[in-house]
Formats: sequence, C-alpha cells, structure tokens
Amino acid sequence: MNNTYTSRFLDKTTPPHIIALIALAGLSALSMSIFLPSLPNMAAYFETDYWVLQMSVAAYFAMNAILQIIIGPISDNLGRRPVILWGLALFTLASLGCIYAPSATVFLLFRMCQAIIVTAMVLSRAIIRDVIPAEQAASMIGYVTMGMAVVPMIGPMIGGVLDETFGWQASFWLMAIFGGVLFWVCLRDQGETKRATGETLRQQFGHYPELFSSQRFWGYSLASGLTSGAFFAYLGGAPYVGTEIFALSPSVLGFYFGAPALGYFMGNFVSGRYSTRIGINNMVLYGAIIATASACLSLLIFGIGFGTPASFFGFMTLVGIGNGMTIPNATSGMLSVRPHIAGTASCLGGALMIGFGAILSALAGIVLAGGNSALPVLWLMVASTAGGLFAALWVIRRAKVIGA
Repeated sequence: MNNTYTSRFLDKTTPPHIIALIALAGLSALSMSIFLPSLPNMAAYFETDYWVLQMSVAAYFAMNAILQIIIGPISDNLGRRPVILWGLALFTLASLGCIYAPSATVFLLFRMCQAIIVTAMVLSRAIIRDVIPAEQAASMIGYVTMGMAVVPMIGPMIGGVLDETFGWQASFWLMAIFGGVLFWVCLRDQGETKRATGETLRQQFGHYPELFSSQRFWGYSLASGLTSGAFFAYLGGAPYVGTEIFALSPSVLGFYFGAPALGYFMGNFVSGRYSTRIGINNMVLYGAIIATASACLSLLIFGIGFGTPASFFGFMTLVGIGNGMTIPNATSGMLSVRPHIAGTASCLGGALMIGFGAILSALAGIVLAGGNSALPVLWLMVASTAGGLFAALWVIRRAKVIGA
C-alpha cells in the first residue's frame, strides 16, 4: 500500500482519478434530491395522491439501506471496478424507466431500482482506502464527501427550474445522461484497486454479529441515525409543506430546499477543525443538542402561529449544522469500536442510518397527507433528534464505564 494516491485521468492502469470519485459521490447525492420539488406535479401527472409519490423517497432509502449491506462483501469478491460499472449501467436504465413509466406503481419500481447508485457512494470512499492508509486518506475522502454536501444544495434548485421549464421528466433525463457519461468515464478511467479477500460471502457476512453485541456501536449508530432522521423527515415532508402550505413554485422551493445541505457543509467544517481538540463523543453530543434545539424552536414558532418559509427552512439549516457535527464523529466512533472490521461497521452503520431515513421519510408523507400545517412533520423531527441526543448521552456514559 502506497502513502500517496497516484492516478492519471482516463487511464485504467491507475486508480480512479479524484474527479471521477467526486462525480461518483455527487451522482449518488444528486439522485436523492433533484426531483423532490416536482413531487406534487408528478402526483398530478400520475393522477394519484401526493403520499403515493412521496413513497418514492422512502422506497429509495429502504433499497439503499439493503444494498449498502451487501455491496461491500460483493465488491471484496469481485473487485470495485465491475460493481461500479454495473451499478452505473443499471442506474441509467432505471432512470429511463422512471421517465417512461405508465403508472405511479411502475414509477415506484424503477425508482427503487435507481437506489443501485449507492454503489458509487460506498465504493468511491472504499477505493481511496484500498490504495493509501487511513491517515493519509482522510483529506482525500474529505474532498469526495464535500461533493456530497454541495450537490444537495444545488440539486433541488436545478430540479425546480427543470420542472418549470421542461416538466418533471427533465430531472430524470439529467440523471440518465449523467449516469451514461459517468459509465463511460469509469470504463476508461477506473483501474482495479481491490484484490479478492479469499473469504466467501458467508464468511464476510459472518462479521456482522460481532457488531450487534457492542453497546457503543449501537449508541453511535442510533445517534447518527436518529439525529439525521430529522433531515430524512424533511426530505419526505418539505415538498408538501413548500407547495401545499406555503404555495411556493417548484423553482422557489428548490432554492429553499438546499438549506440543510448548507448547514451540513458548515457542520462538516466545524468537525474537521475541532474534532481532534474536543473529542468525537463531545462533538456527537454538541451536534445532537444543536439539532434538537433547532427542531424544537421551529416547532415552537409554528405552534404559536408565526411559521413562515424562512423559519421552516432557516431552522433546518441549523439542524444541518448539527448533523454535520454528529454524523462524521459518530461514524468515526462506529469504526473505532471494532477496528479489525471497520469496513463491515461502516456498511452496517450506513445501512442503519438510511433505514431510519426510509421510515421517517415515509412517516412524514403519512402525517402530512391532506393537512394544512407543518406541525406534524416538525413533531416527527423533534422526536427523532431527541432520540439522537439520548443516544449520544448513552455513548458518553458507556465510554466512561469501560474507560474508553
């Protein structure tokens, strides 16, 4: 293993170029949010209720969580390159399926198939760890994940403008084109970075029970999953709140929609600058406090009748800051619990977080259906972040007991 990451763009005899890795992570993030401002128009197009189309968010995250569990072991056996290429090809075909879906049911099936793009997110980081040690990889991974923070800020804005100009299908055309172009780039650029482990899939999956017995792993996972749950509830409910309650146009809603991603970007900066000095447990705790307090204040303002788009989306920026502090540090904690199976911990922790997201985004659509207030989804956010705060306190207490 080298101490530097050396690659040449569009040369598959070397590891993938940083540009390709950022694009892989960016496409994964883009597919989550670009079409969200179009959900009400899509419901009208398919002549169905809003909550039915909103299930495309929950179903996507559920499939995303399942795939995260199995992608790691499969890529260890087959290598990173074929898994990424197959993932991009299937994502592109699924995007075309969404465009030409004759009914909401068929659309939902193709939307679930789009979740295969999670291979891009998971393996773009794994590739870096394949080539250089974790200490040197941290900075490079930061560049890759920065793309995942920036894209959700601009994705809904682009999606809103595309919807108003060309219709809701335009967002899926953009994803299909992006997927096809990135497939060609990776075909030419991505050299293999992973040698087979020699273990069978059964042996690799056998590492999971060891994590299930760790209280600290569960504490970090719950802190990350529940604190970020407010964001997933927001993804499921904000299109309805913005369109049906505040009567925002898709382009204006898209502009507001990126607020939490801006906060997440700022929270990541705080984590990078102060985590070493303050400690990961304290950073998890402080992030959970900020997220919970912000959700509570937003709920209070709506409860007394002063809720506005600025308050709803503005407080979500603060929730994003809390997420940006909690998630990276909780993830670091997950990996430190059983260092010899850090990769397994990363996949399982990520799957749990996305699993919580699937549940909460679905609940957001259900509690808002037919209503004229944002209070139900705000209560959901408060309950989720409060659970994350209790999990953070549990981790700190457990660490003191075992002297970690």
